[in-house]
Amino acid sequence: IGEYMYKYKTKGTCSSEITFDIQDGKLNNVKFKGGCNGNLKGIGVLVEGMETEKAISLLKGIKCGHKKTSCPDQLSIAINEVLEEEKNGK
Repeated sequence: IGEYMYKYKTKGTCSSEITFDIQDGKLNNVKFKGGCNGNLKGIGVLVEGMETEKAISLLKGIKCGHKKTSCPDQLSIAINEVLEEEKNGK
């Protein structure tokens, strides 16, 4: 996948894709494609080095305006999918 270990196509948000790495259970190099540039760069900085489970618990369920999801919520979904795949040996 290029320089990132994981790539996730977002659903229902202005951003279209999230790329990130997980090393030793911690998030690294979180980048959003599209969306609110400054806010999403800020999220990437704030979650850098954060335990994956903590990031999921902090970001899960956040909504953006009238939407049922948000870029942070999509990141929590992406992380959870990676963890589930790893747990199931995929």
